[in-house]
Amino acid sequence: MHVTLGTMVDTLKAAAESSRLRILVLLSRGDLTVSDLTEILGQSQPRVSRHLKLLLDAGLIGRYQEGSWAFFRLSDTDASRDFVQRLVSGVREADPQVVRDLERLAAVKRKRQDRAAEYFSENAASWDRIRSLHVPDRAVEAALLKLVGKRPFQSMLDLGTGTGRLLEIFAPLYRRGVGIDMSREMLTVARANLDRAGVANAQVRQGDIFSPPVERNAFDLVTIHQVLHYLDDPARAIGEAARLLRPSGRLVIVDFAPHNLEFLRDQHAHMRLGFSDRQIADWFEEAGLDLEDSQEFEPRGQAEARLTVKLWLGRDRRLLIADPSNDALPAKTYPMGETA
Repeated sequence: MHVTLGTMVDTLKAAAESSRLRILVLLSRGDLTVSDLTEILGQSQPRVSRHLKLLLDAGLIGRYQEGSWAFFRLSDTDASRDFVQRLVSGVREADPQVVRDLERLAAVKRKRQDRAAEYFSENAASWDRIRSLHVPDRAVEAALLKLVGKRPFQSMLDLGTGTGRLLEIFAPLYRRGVGIDMSREMLTVARANLDRAGVANAQVRQGDIFSPPVERNAFDLVTIHQVLHYLDDPARAIGEAARLLRPSGRLVIVDFAPHNLEFLRDQHAHMRLGFSDRQIADWFEEAGLDLEDSQEFEPRGQAEARLTVKLWLGRDRRLLIADPSNDALPAKTYPMGETA
């Protein structure tokens, strides 16, 4: 995408200051709050906020609210992100100031991981009981990776991201990943996990799956992993997810097949006791998606109290047609790496 000379000059002016360049270096490694940046930079909050405003005005970074916290990230615009990535790649990590900043950033991330570990320890027993009823997560993850394939694509959205695990396993494939979850505690876990895995091309935000704070027609891959059974209106969630897909984009759902384990409803807030292929196919049809694949993962053992995991793949019916004159959408950004 081309910009005017004046716009480029303003952008360069916004970035051409040591503190603001340091902020861009830090945000290239993950989302941070004003408090995080104040602690890392060793500057007052008003001064840091001023730098952030100038970067926001220049379109180099973005801001989103999470309860009383405001997080800052690199811009979602491909052109802006590419510009910033090229800019920060030229900064020597051996520079003494950058070294200190990255050391303080690591300390901030360790605090996140400590909070995440505390939350896990408080809830581990509940999660472990449910996990014991179905096949290991790794088996499902392997199937997901095989299903999506190895071709790179532009953008991924994980609705109800939880621990951020899907953002982590697909990170080598997408250029930009976004996870949405209502729970601030789970977002703390997800950020800690992504930090630990070195995933810098994904971010997580607080938001409602029925009204996610992201743009429509923008994602090549949308995932909903073990979330539908908590919802009172799964069809609405699927319809909203479909509206977020680019033409020919794919929606992947992982959940349970129909079962009769009532204790999951009584003790674990499950609204639905699994879903049939027919239900999912009907909801896909209503959302303008074609059901391309359905896979089943039966648990091991003979006990009756077992859960069968299901995987469903739907594709947006709209065709994406290449337009060589459109500089804003190069061929490499076509859904799932395909060109028309």
